[in-house]
This record gives sequence, C-alpha cells and structure tokens, in this order.
Amino acid sequence: MSFEYVVERGKIREFAAAMQTANPAYDGEDAVAPPTFLASVALWTPEGTRPDAGFDRKRLLHGEQEYVFHGPLPRAGDHLQVEFRIGRRYEKEGRRGGTMRFAVLVTEFRDAEGNLVAEQRSTVVETAQAPKEDA
Repeated sequence: MSFEYVVERGKIREFAAAMQTANPAYDGEDAVAPPTFLASVALWTPEGTRPDAGFDRKRLLHGEQEYVFHGPLPRAGDHLQVEFRIGRRYEKEGRRGGTMRFAVLVTEFRDAEGNLVAEQRSTVVETAQAPKEDA
C-alpha cells in the first residue's frame, strides 16, 4: 500500500535548523531536502502501511540506516509516492548466546511518473533472549 508524501519547504527549513546548518540550499522556494530529511516520513505514515517484521518490540534495536538516491535530491514541492517492504531477513548467533534476528526495512520514494527517486533502508535487530541458567 502506498501513500503520497509532499516535500514541504517549511519542514525542510525546520529540519535544517535542527541540524544547525545555515546552508542556503535548504531555504527558499526551490529548497533541496537534506539527505536524511526523508526520515521524517515516519511522522506522516498512515496507520497500517508499514510492514511488521514480527519481532518482539521489547528486544528491538535500530541497527543501521542507509539512503540511496537515484538522481537529484528531492526538492520543496515534490510529491512522492511512498511504499514500504521488507527487503532481507537473516540471523546471527549472539556473543552471549542465543540467536539475533535481523530485518532490512526498505522505504521506496517514487516521483509522479513512477521513477525511483530514493530508497531508505533501516536494519532492525531483535536481540537474542538471555540464555537460560542451568539449574
């Protein structure tokens, strides 16, 4: 399920202020969105559109964040279609025992013609359960 995300000039300015930058590229009618600005889509995501990795939220960690741009950075006024998917799942043995599970959550941003503008990849980790003590 996809939804529309409008890149707003005022939100770009607020994001730049939070980054403590005065770069003029982030201000004005044709402001460029800072590379990590797309993380703000989380604030505007309609309920039920994010995939569920099926992990125990009490053992969940944010492992990594990556952005891939397939052309120029989005600009103020762009209307992007956003869609989430689970890209990859894998497991590793934890150093203290137990199995850690990983999922790469992919967010795709497409323009009005359906061209892929950017991808956001977030790796989430479900930590291993503590090993049981021998009785």
